[in-house]
This record gives sequence, structure tokens and C-alpha cells, in this order.
Amino acid sequence: MSGGEEPRIFRVAEVSRGLKQILEQRTAGLWVEGEIGGVQRPGSGHVYFTIKDELEEAALDCVLYKREAMRFGRAIEEGARVVLRGRATLYAPRGRLQWVCDVVRPSGRGALLVKLEELKRRLAEEGLFDPSRKRRLPTTPRVIGVVTSRTGAAFHDICTVALRRAHVRIVLSAATVQGEGAPLSIIQALDRLEALPELDVLIVGRGGGAQEDLLAFSDERVVRRLAATRVPVVSAVGHEIDHSLADLVADARAATPSQAAEMVVYDASERIQTLRSLERRVALALTARVRESAVKLTRLEKRLGDPRFVVATHRQHLDELSADMERWMRSILTEAKKNERELTTRLERRHPRAVVLHARSRLLPLYGRLRSQGERLVEQKSAPLGELAARLDALSPLKVLGRGYAVVLNRHGKAVRSASEVFPGERLSIRLKSGEIAADVVEPNES
Repeated sequence: MSGGEEPRIFRVAEVSRGLKQILEQRTAGLWVEGEIGGVQRPGSGHVYFTIKDELEEAALDCVLYKREAMRFGRAIEEGARVVLRGRATLYAPRGRLQWVCDVVRPSGRGALLVKLEELKRRLAEEGLFDPSRKRRLPTTPRVIGVVTSRTGAAFHDICTVALRRAHVRIVLSAATVQGEGAPLSIIQALDRLEALPELDVLIVGRGGGAQEDLLAFSDERVVRRLAATRVPVVSAVGHEIDHSLADLVADARAATPSQAAEMVVYDASERIQTLRSLERRVALALTARVRESAVKLTRLEKRLGDPRFVVATHRQHLDELSADMERWMRSILTEAKKNERELTTRLERRHPRAVVLHARSRLLPLYGRLRSQGERLVEQKSAPLGELAARLDALSPLKVLGRGYAVVLNRHGKAVRSASEVFPGERLSIRLKSGEIAADVVEPNES
């Protein structure tokens, strides 16, 4: 500005547009690293937050627009350390400097977690975490293998709990559980234990620690080795709030080494009490079943009755019918003899041949009527008698035997109704229509 020239006066909007253009041209494609704070997610779908410098007092307002937020929005969390690619710009309505992001990447520990999530997803797709692969832990293990640090408290806790519950053998295969060489050390420890043919189950773990301390149990080599073990595996890595990929691939997961010992080793005293309780319940159930069966058997015996009594009753009825018929026949014969005597007397009284002929002529029809009546009465009585005889014959056990059936009697002379009533080697008697056969039981078959 020279002499009396007036200075150029800029409008605010002009300055804002100029600064915005300069900032965007000079900062396009730069990367910025820092810690996220003040996250806001309004309904527009954009994400607003602040990125702070961890070493100095400095902060930068940032925005992740909706399109980019759909891809990277999950990485924007309070306290997360990230690397942002974008450009600086000036928000003209408020004259505020802000960083417009187009790429978000985790930094430091966050990047490690992203790698673990990617490994977890890949192994899950291969089916290593599928519940159908999980094997049941043995109910009564005798040899328990433990992979952990020799100096840590985990092995002491496992031994204390396991030996208090039952008498088992615990084999330690010491391994480095933290640091760069830990994955290979854990794999070698597993190989040593699986060389034991009597091994029943494995416990792999360590005490609690920071997430970085548990990385060995999320190493892909360790996870695949655990998936290939020939015996069930219990993962006891860290405490209840800590998780590793070993927890997902193992057949069971325990929050602590002590809990792993409780899961693997049965409580001998508790099992004895359980067995005694079951024994009492079985005895009571058997007693009740026997009593119920005895009541049912008594009822069936009452309904069936004794076949001998049934046959005897019908025989008695037949005897009564036979006696009635005999009485009828005697009565008829007696009457006939009486008539014959009267006629003879009358014949003797009327000696002439004509009287005799006349008497004979009267006698012959009477004799015919008598004979017809006798035959008719015999027929009338014979029909019921034949029917009763047929019914009696149908009910006769000998009739059943005559059709090819047989009655099997045990050594006490009682009929055998079920294969469960005999035992191998028992001598049986088989009653046929004609004669009996002695037989020895070889193998009862209840089917």
C-alpha cells in the first residue's frame, strides 16, 4: 500500500474461501495420528470427533462423512489410537478449522486387534470354532496334562484343586507363555504331552495379564495345534474378562486355572454320594415294580381261573344230562312193557285167532308210534348232548394238544408261560397229545 491508497477491505466470506482453498491444496492426502475423543454420531450419518496429540496439548476437530463412515465408522471409538488420511479445510459458517477424513486405520494396539479379528474370522470360516467339533470331557480322567509356566501360580492352583477332589496324575509340560518365543514353546509342550499314550485330557493356560501378554494363545500356529489334539482340551487363559482364540478352539473354556481343574477332575466324595442316592432310588423303584407286577399277576390269575374247574363243571352238566336221558329211556321202556303185558293179558283172554289178529292190528300202530316217539325223543335229547359234547371237546386241553400244540412244564410241574421263567440248563417236560418229552434249556429268548 503506497501514499494515500486506501487498503483493500476483504469480506469475511472471501477470506474464508481463500483460506479453505490454501488449506485443502497444501494438506490434501496427509496422514495424521492421534487419540480419538468427543465422538458424536448425529442422525445425518456423519461422525464428528476430536483427535488429540498424546505428547503435547494439541487437538484437531475431525469429520467423517456418511459415505466414509459406512466403511470406517466402527474404528471411531473413544480412546482409540488411529491414523487418519484426509485434508484440512475451513468450515466457513463458523470459521472453524477441521480435518476431513477419507481413510481411517487403527494405530499401535488397535492394529493388532484388527489383525486378531481378521484371523478370528478366517479360522471361523474354516470351522475351527464350530460347536460340532467340541468333544465331551472325560468323566473319570486318570492322567491330566498341563501346559503352562513352571514358575507361575496357574500350575499350583490346578494341582491344589485337582488333588483335593480326587486321586489323579497331573503331568506338567512347562512352556513359555509370554513373549516372542512363546507360541513355539507352547506347541512343543503339547507335542511332549501327546506322546504319552495314557493321556486323557489337556489343560492349557496361564494366569491373568494384559491383552498383549495373552497374544501367544491367539497365535495361529498355537490355535491350529490345539484344534489337532487327540484328547479334549480345556483353555484356562487369563481371567474371566480376558479372551483369546485358544478359548474359542478348545473343547471347553474355564475362566481361571482353578476352574479348569474343577471342570476336569470329578469330586470323588460327591460322586460316591450320588451313586448311593441312585442305588437307593433304583432299589425303591425295583421294589415298587415287583409289587405292581405281583398285583397284576394276581388279578390275571383270578380272571383266568383254573381250567380243570371249567372242565369239571361241564362234565358235571353232561353227567346230569346223561342221567336225565337215562331216566326218560327207563320210563319209556317201563311204559312199553306195561302196555305189552296188558295186551298179552287181553290176548290170552281172547284166544281166538281173530282176536289175536285184531289185537295185533292195534298193537302194530302202537308199536310204530312207540318206536317213532322213542326215536324222536332220542333225537331231541341227542342234539343238545352232541352240542355239549362238542363244546366240552373243544375246551379239552387234550383237543388243543391234538392240534399239534404242547404244554411246557417246569421241574415243579407248573406251566411255563414266558422265556423269562426258565434259565439255561433247567430240565423241562413237554406234554404232547401222546406222551411227554424231556428237554434242557439252552438259551432263553424273550423276543
